[in-house]
Amino acid sequence: MNNKNKECCPEFKPEKWDKKTLNWDKKKFIKDSMPEFFHIPFPFMIGKKITRMWGAIEQNGADSPDKEDTLILFHDPTPFKGEIYISVEKDVPTENNIVISGNFVSRVFDGGYNAIPKFIKVMDSYLAETGKKAKDYYIHYAYCPKCAKKFGNNYMILFAQID
Repeated sequence: MNNKNKECCPEFKPEKWDKKTLNWDKKKFIKDSMPEFFHIPFPFMIGKKITRMWGAIEQNGADSPDKEDTLILFHDPTPFKGEIYISVEKDVPTENNIVISGNFVSRVFDGGYNAIPKFIKVMDSYLAETGKKAKDYYIHYAYCPKCAKKFGNNYMILFAQID
C-alpha cells in the first residue's frame, strides 16, 4: 500500500481471521467496480483501481491506524462485473461510500485465484456442519503478488455472509 516501503503489505496473521464469526454493523467501505471476463479480472485494472482508491483514502485521512485491519474485499456479482471494497475509518468525499452490515464467517486459505471455487466448496461444507448457509461471498487477498512471493504464501480470507 505504501510505495515508500519495500514491504507494501503487512505480514498476515492467519489465526486472526481463520474460523471466526464477525458481526459488521454498518462497517464503512468505499466501493468501485471493474469489468471482468467470466469472473476473471483484468490485472492492470485491479492495480489501477486500488491505487486510485488508496490515494483518496490517504488524502482524506480515512485509513485505519492499524494497516493489518484494512480490508480490501473483492466481490463478483456477475461474470462480467467485479467490485472492490476498501474499509475506511470515515467517509471519503470523492468516493462511493457504503456500509456493509451482517454476520460473516471467515476462513483463511492459501492458494491461487483459480482455487477459489474449491475454497468456496470447503467453506460451504464448514458452514453446513453448523447448519449455516452462505448468502454471498467476499474475498480479501492478504498480499499483493510481489509480497506473496516475498512471504511465500498467497493467503486469502473468504468471508461468507450468513443469515
